[in-house]
Amino acid sequence: MKLAVMQPYLFPYIGYFHLIYVSDLFLIYDDVTFIKKGYINRNNVLTGSGVTRFTVSVPGASQNKLITELSFSTDVNKILKIVEHGYSMAPYFEAFFPLFKQIVENKERSISSVCLNSYQAIFSYLDIEKKFKRTSELEYDRSASARDRLINLSHKFGADCYINSPSGRKLYNKADFENQGIDLKFVDSLPVEYKQNSKEFVPNLSIIDVLMNCSPEEVRNLLVRYKLG
Repeated sequence: MKLAVMQPYLFPYIGYFHLIYVSDLFLIYDDVTFIKKGYINRNNVLTGSGVTRFTVSVPGASQNKLITELSFSTDVNKILKIVEHGYSMAPYFEAFFPLFKQIVENKERSISSVCLNSYQAIFSYLDIEKKFKRTSELEYDRSASARDRLINLSHKFGADCYINSPSGRKLYNKADFENQGIDLKFVDSLPVEYKQNSKEFVPNLSIIDVLMNCSPEEVRNLLVRYKLG
């Protein structure tokens, strides 16, 4: 069984979805500290002005608080306007925008709830079944080191393979996981390109850009553009 664990991000780039796609169970790591000026509550899309940053505010955000303690603001008018302005003429705007609006207006405003709902909704839209849990709802040793927490979570679910993002290569040693009966692998996104409203293709934008410009079948084909190593 392949396990992946990652902090929740709002409409992240497709590489994040590669990590979800390749896992049998994806844990939303919401009992760790919030990262200010990161991508938990913001990302980039394309508008007539070029690459445009969207942000949904998190009242009381602090790196001294856990993600699970924080919620998104209910004021989502700006992100709705940015996305509608940027993609109203996109080929799959009519198909995806109502779902996007439903996600950002979700009444349950905790960061993990909004993000979890978004991942579930997007994979359902793509007709792909995935399994998710939140680490804040699990019983495990939170006092352990970052590495040992991941090993403990792998053991908890009987995972013989733990999959991390490429940045994890700087943090974790394969031998440490192998000694615990776990195969540590990293998912690397292969080049992803699709028809986009831009003279030159802009990579690594929010998944919003992918879903507005590609059919579900095309997105499914992009989701297999990765390698494990």
